[in-house]
Amino acid sequence: MRFLSSVGLPCHPWMATVILPLLLLLVPLTAAQMWPSCGESGDYESKSTYEANLRLLSSTLPKKAASSTTLFATDTVGNVPNVIFALALCRGDTNSSACEGCLVTAFQDGQEHCTNNKDAAVYYDSNPCMLRFSNQNFLATTVNEHILVIGSIESLMNFPKLLLFTLLNSTAQSAVNSSRRFTTSRLDVSSFPTLYCLMQCTPDLTADDCAACLRPYNQYTLKYMDGKKGGRVLGTRCTMRYETFPFFQGDPMLRIINLATEVPPNNNTMPIITANPAPQSQSPVEAPPPPEAQATIQELHGHNSRKRALWIITVAALLLSIFLCIICFVVWMRRRRKGTEILHDQAAMNRPEEDALAWRLEQKSSEFILFDLSEILHATHNFSKENLLGQGGFGPVYKGQLPDGTEIAVKRLASHSGQGFTEFENEVELIAKLQHSNLVKLMGCCIKGEEKLLVYEYLPNKSLDFFIFDVNRTTLVDWNKRCVIIEGIAQGLLYLHKHSRLRIIHRDLKASNILLDQDMNPKISDFGLAKIFSTNDTQGSTKKVVGTYGYMAPEYASEGIYSIKSDVFSFGVLLLEILSGKKNSGFHQHEDFLNLLGYSWHLSEGGRCLELLEASIVEEIHAAEASRYINIALMCVQERADDRPTMSTVVSMLNSENVNLPEPKHPAYFNLRVSKEDESGRVPYSNNADTICSNNDLTITEEPDGR
Repeated sequence: MRFLSSVGLPCHPWMATVILPLLLLLVPLTAAQMWPSCGESGDYESKSTYEANLRLLSSTLPKKAASSTTLFATDTVGNVPNVIFALALCRGDTNSSACEGCLVTAFQDGQEHCTNNKDAAVYYDSNPCMLRFSNQNFLATTVNEHILVIGSIESLMNFPKLLLFTLLNSTAQSAVNSSRRFTTSRLDVSSFPTLYCLMQCTPDLTADDCAACLRPYNQYTLKYMDGKKGGRVLGTRCTMRYETFPFFQGDPMLRIINLATEVPPNNNTMPIITANPAPQSQSPVEAPPPPEAQATIQELHGHNSRKRALWIITVAALLLSIFLCIICFVVWMRRRRKGTEILHDQAAMNRPEEDALAWRLEQKSSEFILFDLSEILHATHNFSKENLLGQGGFGPVYKGQLPDGTEIAVKRLASHSGQGFTEFENEVELIAKLQHSNLVKLMGCCIKGEEKLLVYEYLPNKSLDFFIFDVNRTTLVDWNKRCVIIEGIAQGLLYLHKHSRLRIIHRDLKASNILLDQDMNPKISDFGLAKIFSTNDTQGSTKKVVGTYGYMAPEYASEGIYSIKSDVFSFGVLLLEILSGKKNSGFHQHEDFLNLLGYSWHLSEGGRCLELLEASIVEEIHAAEASRYINIALMCVQERADDRPTMSTVVSMLNSENVNLPEPKHPAYFNLRVSKEDESGRVPYSNNADTICSNNDLTITEEPDGR
């Protein structure tokens, strides 16, 4: 406790008892990781009958499921073509109150992340529920859809496959035999970490149907999560998860331990399974273990539990001490910062924060314009609906015209948006310093009371996603235009990483943030999430991971570590989307559970990479050039950041026809469906990803009149 006192705060032995419970009440809980899965059965119109039916479902289905003894419910609302079928299921270890709250949130998340999509499924990391609604009658079948495979990034070295197989088989059989189709389990084996497992089917499935649903999961786990500390397979009809820590509530329903009797050293010993007896299903879920699965199970030592308890107490005491030290240090730093802030920026000391920002910008840029609110109102006809270009993540964007005829695009930040003054200041000050032909030009801003407005150059051709993901408009972007767009994005990103006065990590590069001018030249936009690096820094980290599903690098999604290689990963995803005309967030190769990244790599490995290309450009391409672009994209999306090239190398490879490119390693999120099955989750199969992702679409993705 001497360190605590040295920072100027009185610290006593009773502080942990008195202060810690109060502090824990004040620490905000991290929002649960959510994985949306958006279907492909079409969109509904806003304020339509379908939307009204969906609102009705969201108000009734959570209560219906929460009041059920199985925490499960299905419902159908409306008539064709506006009929909606829905299914809600809460985990068997939760209570009705938590179940209802989770499902209410799931409806909101499903509509937010699968905007206007008629078919959506929502899964969570720690929230105890899943939800699906669709205009297709999936309730009439037992088919398991919207399957998501996720594996931990951490390895479980030398853990015998036979033991994992035994855990999965035993848990699945117990779930099948349970009337609620739900079981939790624990596997204890000396010399190896304890494993915890949970399996659940929807209660309306028969034992045979539940067994058929879970049977493939064992093989998915052994195939895609081999040697991983944890993982899960999620589907709308059944789910499975295993970890090295107890992630479910209460004691396990099934306990698996190794044989506690002496056996000859050369014999393998099979585990003993203990549980309440249950009737056996007629459809066992066991499948023969893989032939390479061999394991010798060592004797379970009786003192393991005592050692574990002692270890937990020791670690808890240590963490408590560190926690109190940090709290005291943070309080001291805040007091110290208040003293220095009084002396900082005297010219803005007595101004409100918006005036202070405006004053700083006037000093930094002679080209930057501080507009009066009246000018913006006149230019946009008082933000009329006719001038509305689209809706961004933090507010609407309007087209305007200044008195001299200059056309502008005005982003009007909503007062309830997630972008507060700090993010607004970051975007304004950052873009005002950047000058490059492939970056959107910020002409100025307006700050008046609650109004915070950003004024950009007007780009008539909207954003890149408006063209490449639309069946009709994609033909307007031929092969040559796509090459120009790809190289322009690469040049803009290289400028941010290397050639600007600051080293900048964009952190939200995606198709909707690439705007196109009248000649279809690309311009990178939206710097609200950008981070500034010094020239000596190589990476940074954050506890608040924000970005867009499908584009986040695995090290950023799971650990909050970002670097220039994070942007390189996003560029690789974007490059594959431009070449294929398909969204990473919507593409799914059902047969092999491959997303766009995994499917591209699969084709490349088989020498069939040109099959990836969008049909309208196949006849125009130069095969060697297209193959080179695909190879570069796959190098950018490799799982390890160190394996990815820098943007300097990328630009060089894009412009060098005769260079021999190295073979890329398998990409991150190889088997993880993103956005339609997530994009940042907790690592897809052997990859990574457990994060809180916010859909910060600061720019527009669909506008009626241009941009």
